[in-house]
Amino acid sequence: MQETPGLGNDVRIGMGLNYSGGFAETVEEVADLEKAGLDIAFVPEAYSFDAVSQIGYLAAKTTTLELASGIFQIYTRTPSLTAMTAAGLDFVSDGRFVMGLGASGPQVIEGFHGVKYDAPLGRTREVVEICRKVWRREKVEFQGKYYQIPLPAEKGTGLGKPLKIINHPVRDRIPIVIASLGPKNVELTAEIAEGWEPIFYHPEKAASVWGEPLAKGKAKRDPSLGELQVFASPALAIGDDVEHMLDWVRPGLALYIGGMGAKGKNFYNDLAVRYGYEKEAENIQDLYLSGKKEEAAAAVPDDLVRAVSLIGPESYVAERVAAFAESGVTTLTVTPLAADRAGRVALVEKLRKICG
Repeated sequence: MQETPGLGNDVRIGMGLNYSGGFAETVEEVADLEKAGLDIAFVPEAYSFDAVSQIGYLAAKTTTLELASGIFQIYTRTPSLTAMTAAGLDFVSDGRFVMGLGASGPQVIEGFHGVKYDAPLGRTREVVEICRKVWRREKVEFQGKYYQIPLPAEKGTGLGKPLKIINHPVRDRIPIVIASLGPKNVELTAEIAEGWEPIFYHPEKAASVWGEPLAKGKAKRDPSLGELQVFASPALAIGDDVEHMLDWVRPGLALYIGGMGAKGKNFYNDLAVRYGYEKEAENIQDLYLSGKKEEAAAAVPDDLVRAVSLIGPESYVAERVAAFAESGVTTLTVTPLAADRAGRVALVEKLRKICG
């Protein structure tokens, strides 16, 4: 099996792409970011444009940058199509694709796709197993709880037969990064995936919140997967006059903690509670769901905003990078807080010097 490029031990720099200003402009910026030292770019999907077409285009416009889906949702493609798509993107990028995978949430899956949101853990495990069968060019025969391939005769025409992918994939194991938050999901991720992508990663609270499920998953982990790579996603601003930018982070935190889901069914609110902000999380949610979004943002605790961000003078950011690394983070997938392309590129260059 070929070695997985990039997913090493040093702290790397990643970035989620924002194409709201136009895709042509984004492509030009990505080329500059690649020169500035960016290691991996995540292309979002959510319920916007698909990520596949954009990653394919970016593959032709870059040479060393890894390109990741951020994220493919497990419910919206069949497992075999997910594997085919990943293999195709790995092919056009000469082995630079990383498959970000996740369950998303019921609002998107049921509300936009009209597909039942059920059994995220079981489905994730089966999707990953099927994908790896496809990439190894095995005939796909799988009888799981959620996916049966070929489809049993009593459920279809009876004409299905085991097939293997026609082309030879560039790699027989494409790196999989799973976005997960809950203890059981994180345990599964640590067991079966090359990488883990949490949200609102708090270095000082990571061990108490996720340490046990990570340890349980790693105990069952196949050694051939290598060490679990951890992708944290802090906002980034470096300078002596960037303190006010902490307020730029608050609305996003309030949106997720307060507005993503309903009372009793909000994974991000649950995370804030596990971080120790139970009363604050309840207040943020009550304010947000009652339409008081600015008040909800103002209610996000200062220490939480600081902990999940890289905002401050260069010496302070260097200390925080060290804290992220010490807690196990291997890639900082940053959101540069700058008004223009030049500013974002400059921030990545500064962070590259800090990370070495």
